[in-house]
Amino acid sequence: MTLSTVLIAALPFVLSLASRTNQAIAPCAVASVFTWLFSADFDRAALAWAIGMLIAIVALRERLRLISFWP
Repeated sequence: MTLSTVLIAALPFVLSLASRTNQAIAPCAVASVFTWLFSADFDRAALAWAIGMLIAIVALRERLRLISFWP
């Protein structure tokens, strides 16, 4: 695994660190670990990564909603 694939696998966890609460950090960390573990099978790795990204994006959206006037 190259450094770029590790960084892409850890992207949900990194995005969850910017969230407003700490509730999204653990599920995103687990999703990132599962993405790394399932990296041999693309379908399972992509599913774990997508679930982690959904959790991280929702958490980040809540953070941005409080900062700006995002509806």
